[in-house]
Amino acid sequence: MEDVQQSQAPIAMPIDRVGVKGLRLPIIVRDRESGVQHTVAQVSMSVDLPARFKGTHMSRFVEALENWEGTLDYNSFRSLLDDIVERLQARSAHLRFVFPYFLRRKSPVSRANGMMDYTCRVDGNLKDGKLTFTLGADVPVMTVCPCSKAISDEGAHSQRTEVRILTRFDGFLWLEDLIEIGERAGSCPVYSLLKREDEKYVTETAFANPTFVEDVVREAAKGLDEHPQVHWYKVEVESFESIHHHSAFAVIESDG
Repeated sequence: MEDVQQSQAPIAMPIDRVGVKGLRLPIIVRDRESGVQHTVAQVSMSVDLPARFKGTHMSRFVEALENWEGTLDYNSFRSLLDDIVERLQARSAHLRFVFPYFLRRKSPVSRANGMMDYTCRVDGNLKDGKLTFTLGADVPVMTVCPCSKAISDEGAHSQRTEVRILTRFDGFLWLEDLIEIGERAGSCPVYSLLKREDEKYVTETAFANPTFVEDVVREAAKGLDEHPQVHWYKVEVESFESIHHHSAFAVIESDG
């Protein structure tokens, strides 16, 4: 049958990335407490396309994913990228897994168990045999505005804030490390289950530790600076303001 994708493109222009996205796949990831954890990832896969070709072979992405072992770690991720490059005869390939990662958290006073989920991601770009590998986690926290607290006779405005961490590192890095760094950066962590005594503790702890979005991003960056394996990071903190019709955000990026 005619290979239309390999025919001459009417506009001879190279494409940086072309591929498929929105694929869902059951995967297994490392869990510091339980050993492994089963979850479901949303997958994006792409390659470069030279100017001379009309299109790429989309079915080969899915074939590569079907032949992949399903346990997500550095070596298996690299193996999948190598397979994509070979199947599509590409110079570079990009691969992203985004998935919920679950941790059972104890509430701070009653010690009641509740399951928390964190959106995590693994991102990789393989070009000319060199892999750039990034691990990230989105961590929800609570923040209380220092300015609002200082100028108000009673109370202060508080809100949910998200600490989004991306890292490159040496050796092995636990997702739990990134989650803990993010949780320490806010006024207080958030929990899925709170009894009245827990709610009292969370409220008082947060109001005793008011933080601007600038404070949160600096605290998270400090934690990453101090981590012995992290050699590059980007932290973005977004505060979903409770008294404004907009968000506040701050970003720090560092290559060590």
